[in-house]
Amino acid sequence: MTQRLDQQIAFLNEADKLKTILRATTLCDGSRAENSGEHSWHLTLYALVLADHAGGGVDINRVIKMLILHDLVEIDAGDNPIFDDIDLAAMHAAEQIAADRIFGLLPVDLRDDLRNTWEEFEAAQTPDAQFAKSLDRFQPPMQNLASGGGSWTDYNVSQEMIAARVGSKINVGAPNLWVYAKTKIATFFESHATK
Repeated sequence: MTQRLDQQIAFLNEADKLKTILRATTLCDGSRAENSGEHSWHLTLYALVLADHAGGGVDINRVIKMLILHDLVEIDAGDNPIFDDIDLAAMHAAEQIAADRIFGLLPVDLRDDLRNTWEEFEAAQTPDAQFAKSLDRFQPPMQNLASGGGSWTDYNVSQEMIAARVGSKINVGAPNLWVYAKTKIATFFESHATK
């Protein structure tokens, strides 16, 4: 029992490092960049509050499980802003290595369960994973809107870029949320074009 508990605590202590990984997206008040731990927590709250926008058969508890785990690999691989130019193959490889190490801290049964949940999220093939991915793409634009543009300004982002890199992902698992976001984003860009 002590060995199992030692492994569980080692994983939990390692997961705390997610709080040190800064993201490009700011907090809603624009006061500072959010960290990946805050992002993961906020996404679980998004899942609880926006569950009525999930498709039929989506298990919100599984979605929450995916969202609390989805960015743990950033402890080693770092955050990759959606509007940054990155080598996707290299990023994927770095995340797989990180997943091996981080989930490998756990007892085998937990390692396999949590790693499989993370892989399901990454693949985005199941309704649960598609809704989770949609929320992961929906939250940053909502924060950018709340903060007056946030990382969109930093990365010189256009409406078209948002639709291509974010909207397409939101639309797969939560089309109503994309309709909402698209309208809010269009209004934002129209109001800022006149300034």
